[in-house]
This record gives sequence, C-alpha cells and structure tokens, in this order.
Amino acid sequence: MSESKLRRMRDRSTGKATLINEGCKIDGEISGSGHFQINGEVAGDCDINGTVQLAESGYWRGSIQADNVSVAGHIEGDITARGKVEITNTAKITGTVTGEAIAVAEGAVVEGVMKTTGQSEPLEFVEKRDK
Repeated sequence: MSESKLRRMRDRSTGKATLINEGCKIDGEISGSGHFQINGEVAGDCDINGTVQLAESGYWRGSIQADNVSVAGHIEGDITARGKVEITNTAKITGTVTGEAIAVAEGAVVEGVMKTTGQSEPLEFVEKRDK
C-alpha cells in the first residue's frame, strides 16, 4: 500500500501494539514506547514515546502525553501530542488538546480548548469509513 493511502495514524502503525482490552482497568501511570491501543479503561497519566490509540470502547481519566494520539473513545483529561492528534466522530473529550496538528471529524465532541503547536490550523474531516 502506498504511503498516500495511509493517511491516518492507525493505518500507518507498524509492529504489535500493547493492548489494554475491554473489561481491563488500569489504575496508575503508564510509560513506555511503541503503539498502545486502549479498548478498556485507564485512570492515570501516561508519557509514551509512540502512538496512543483510544478505541471507541476506551475510557481514559487523566492526561495523555505521547508522540501521536488518536481518540475514538471518551477522555476526561488533557492530551499533549508532540506530533499529531486525530479525533474521530465517536470521540468525546473534556480537556485541553494540544498537538502539532489536530484533525477533528464531524460529530466529535470536544469540551475544552484545542491548541496547535505547529503551523497547521485545526483540520476538520468527515469520517468516510467504518472502523
């Protein structure tokens, strides 16, 4: 598949992900490197050298700091990405979202402030695919 078809972070991720599955609850700080996929529940903060993907079934209470962040679930806390933030149409965020570039799908709910640290203005996109 060409790089141009891999527009989104979840399309470009390589290697195996660290998975926190539905029904699993983590209470505390998370750190590490690589791709983290959260389908369950996390209460705490993280600092990840890599990508954090909060699935539609995922819930996070605390702050997320990572290279890139993709949100389809619910987060109560701040997001700070050194790179990009993607917010899908099923996302609900209560907190500040900061990233070099931010893409927000139509239908997403963001109750807070969005700040871009790069030269890009916040982007809006329409989700055209199912999961």
